[in-house]
Amino acid sequence: MKQNIYDNQVFFEQYTALRDSGVTANDFVEQPAIKSLLTAIEGKRVLDLGCGAGAFAKYCVEKGAAKVVAVDISKNMIEKAIKENPHKKIDYLCSPIEELDLHNQTFDIIVSSLAIHYIEDYPKLIDKIKSLLITNGEFVFSTEHPIVTARKEEISNWVRDSEGNKLHWAIDHYKQEGKREGYWYVNGVVKYHRTVSTLINTLIEKGLTLEKIIEPTSIPGGIELRPKLIDEERRPSFIVIKAKKN
Repeated sequence: MKQNIYDNQVFFEQYTALRDSGVTANDFVEQPAIKSLLTAIEGKRVLDLGCGAGAFAKYCVEKGAAKVVAVDISKNMIEKAIKENPHKKIDYLCSPIEELDLHNQTFDIIVSSLAIHYIEDYPKLIDKIKSLLITNGEFVFSTEHPIVTARKEEISNWVRDSEGNKLHWAIDHYKQEGKREGYWYVNGVVKYHRTVSTLINTLIEKGLTLEKIIEPTSIPGGIELRPKLIDEERRPSFIVIKAKKN
């Protein structure tokens, strides 16, 4: 059964309160990195996998996208997106990414923001994405960085001194890929750890051309508003990858 943690009401309320604050790592680190990798959106058909509340879909139509299909497994998220970011050029679909059926549609750009680490079968997902891209179409996605997802134990990865100062970031179980389960507002949140080489080599093996990788830090001004983002200079929370179908 596909995990749908965003329809857990406790999780949904806590998560949306964080995102609605506008002062998050998504706002200052992850989203700017994704947007920096996109070429001209104007006139393009865009598929947004894991669209959440629809902010990125809205961004695309504001940049001139001809059409955006925005997909999320969560009914709560789709309802929030339709309410907060409606647009005649956006079609919202409530569906697991793995089960998505778009009736032979193809896209110029496919984007996925922090959703792929919830997907168990990464190679199968990349097959689906390749089938949905036009020739020379772009695939840009972010995922939690493998140095963040690696450890199996649910403990802080920061090693601290006796006064609580952060000394360094600890990594373990890096090569042992697979399921990781932990607490994030609620118990039992499941993610899948993959190494950097698996993330990249799967794209290459499936016939996509790797174009760029970013391990982003905060944009200017972000650290002033959210000081803990200084930690991104010491260990990246995210990795953002761009590939193209030739």
